[in-house]
Amino acid sequence: MVAGMRSSLLAGGTDVTEAIVNGSLTLSSNTDHLLDRRFDTDRMIDMLEQALYQALHDGYDGLLATGDMSREFGPEHDFSRLLEYEWRLEEFLQAQPALSGVCQYHADTLPPDVLRQGVLTHRSFYVNETLSRVNPHYVEREAFISRTFDNSTLDETINDLYQS
Repeated sequence: MVAGMRSSLLAGGTDVTEAIVNGSLTLSSNTDHLLDRRFDTDRMIDMLEQALYQALHDGYDGLLATGDMSREFGPEHDFSRLLEYEWRLEEFLQAQPALSGVCQYHADTLPPDVLRQGVLTHRSFYVNETLSRVNPHYVEREAFISRTFDNSTLDETINDLYQS
C-alpha cells in the first residue's frame, strides 16, 4: 500500500521525499489501530481525531487520510464492524470539514459483500486522479435497516468503477 501510494504521488508531481522530510506527508502501514489484531472502531476514530488535531496544531489547513480496507481490518479480515465504522467515519468527516478521507476498496482483494457495504456507506467515489462520482447508492445509517438492496445493481456499480 505504501509503495503504491508513494508511486501515485510521485506520478502526480509530488516531491515525496521533501514532503516526508518537512513533515507534510506521512506514509505508514502500521497497525496501531488494531487491538489484539482486531479492528477497533473507537480506536481508529480517536487516532484520526488526534492526527487531525496535530495537523491543525502544526499549521496545516487540514488532513487527508487514506487506508486500504483489506489491511485496515487486520490479519483476521473480520469485516463485521465495517458498516458501523464507515457510518461513524462519515459522521466524523461531516463534523470535521478539515478532514478528508479516501477508503480504498480493492475489488481484487475484498469479498463482494464488503465491496457492496462500501458502496452503501460512502457519499462519493474517487475513481482516479481525474474521476470522482457522487454515489447514488449511499444510504444513511438510519435508513439502512428499513431498506432492501439489489445486489446485482450494486455489483454493476462496482464493476463500472473497477473498469473506469
